[in-house]
Amino acid sequence: MQDVLNEIARAMAAETERGKVADYIPELAHVDPQKFAISLATVEGARYSAGCATTPFSIQSISKVFTLTIALGKMGDALWSNVGREPSGDPFNSIVQLEHEGGKPRNPFINAGAIAVVDAIMMGHEPKETLAELLSFVRYIADDDSICFDHTVAASEMAHRDRNASLAHFMKAFGRLRHDVDKVLGTYFHQCAIAMSCQQLAHAGLFLASDGVNQPSNIRVVSPQRARRINSLMMMCGHYDASGEFAFRVGLPGKSGVGGGILAIAPGQGAIAVWSPGLDEYGNSLLGTKALEMFVQRTGWSVFGH
Repeated sequence: MQDVLNEIARAMAAETERGKVADYIPELAHVDPQKFAISLATVEGARYSAGCATTPFSIQSISKVFTLTIALGKMGDALWSNVGREPSGDPFNSIVQLEHEGGKPRNPFINAGAIAVVDAIMMGHEPKETLAELLSFVRYIADDDSICFDHTVAASEMAHRDRNASLAHFMKAFGRLRHDVDKVLGTYFHQCAIAMSCQQLAHAGLFLASDGVNQPSNIRVVSPQRARRINSLMMMCGHYDASGEFAFRVGLPGKSGVGGGILAIAPGQGAIAVWSPGLDEYGNSLLGTKALEMFVQRTGWSVFGH
């Protein structure tokens, strides 16, 4: 397996078309587009990495998988009264559907849906308490207490929040948000600004590959049914309006972030994290997607059969 990752890293290093780094969040615009990393954590406990797999990066929307897990733990199926479970077919920050559908976001992984999830898990608490709970959960599933928020990235997002603020105010107008919009947004931007390496991210995703059980502690994080449902949402909605293309090319549940990371889950096998900051036109890592496509071709891992 190490040879497979080494081969992928060599192939990605030779790529000349590397996508475009997200520059609408100024702090992300400074990231070196030549960076590449891939890590695999298997359910048996093996760990493999290639590239700069210990370098932290802003996980951005990958964090939505973790807040969704927390929200389902707190609220169960009641969460779905405020957030849908359907692919959006629109860009991740689109306001169009909210207008047509009474302020109810299509799914938890587009920006509006993730903001609604943050509002749900706050439960009357201040942002600081909610963020402490989130960070504690991520550190637990990654088995690493060094994971932190990148406050510079969070401040950069807050300073350029107009589009997300519009989504939040629109939902508030429809009675979909219970908390103060600025507090929800502050929480949301810090959530997206969690910094993790590929090694940490692969480990954090492992519970979704092992029927909801945290490895190696063998403690259950979510039920097997809930793990399957989170994976199904990642498959359908994890890459915004390119989720179908990702399923077609890679065939694994995955969640991308505009920091250039992707977390992919191979149920029963392991969790794979890739990072390459350059994005395609849909806001997904260009080389990260190529690397995962190459990985499943080499390993045969796919939810659609071997």
